[in-house]
Amino acid sequence: MNKSKFSGLKAIYVNCTLKKSPRVSNTRGLANVSISIMEKEGVDVETIRLIDHVVPHGEEADMTEHAEEKDEWPELFKRIIQADILVVATPIWLGELSSVARKFIERLDAMSEKQNDKGQTIYYGKVGACIVTGNEDGIKNCGKGILFSLQHIGYTIPPQASTGWIGKAGPGPSYLDEESESADHEFTNKTITFLTYNLMHLASYLKEKDGYPSYGNSEEKWNEGERWKFEKPDH
Repeated sequence: MNKSKFSGLKAIYVNCTLKKSPRVSNTRGLANVSISIMEKEGVDVETIRLIDHVVPHGEEADMTEHAEEKDEWPELFKRIIQADILVVATPIWLGELSSVARKFIERLDAMSEKQNDKGQTIYYGKVGACIVTGNEDGIKNCGKGILFSLQHIGYTIPPQASTGWIGKAGPGPSYLDEESESADHEFTNKTITFLTYNLMHLASYLKEKDGYPSYGNSEEKWNEGERWKFEKPDH
């Protein structure tokens, strides 16, 4: 079998379910569809169920001094930042992303002051997407919040970078329940496939190009006084 063009990429899926292991996570169930595609294409895939770890709320890189328990975030971040691809997977609660997903994004943002060797934010050259599940409306609402946050801190977002599954509005079967018939949902199956391949295409391209050139976007150079072709408005 020929080696896939995506071999050598690393992806990490962060499941922001509110259910601790070993409880069944429907969000992980949908994420597994994308994970399976990546693994078949030779991508090295890792997963984190964030709620299984001690990750306090906070704006510092390590909140150990301010929390009752040791902050596991610094060790988790080492795994996250090594990945070329980040997928945030969340259930819907009251039309919004989960509280775990919100905390995860806040902790990512707290690390955005770190820079790569070009003086850019540390997330430059990495790509991101999101997967959403639930039995109420909110897929696009969750997607716009997650994807905006990821691009704001430096991740690159490919086309069609969000997907999801919801049942009928109100109480009802979840994604992994047989009566949901989710495995045959054409829209979800199509969009999660497109999302996965677009992530791999973009991550492969950026890795080949060694991310973005630093001309015009280096925090380090800006702080040193470089302004490229920018001129302060005269008013």
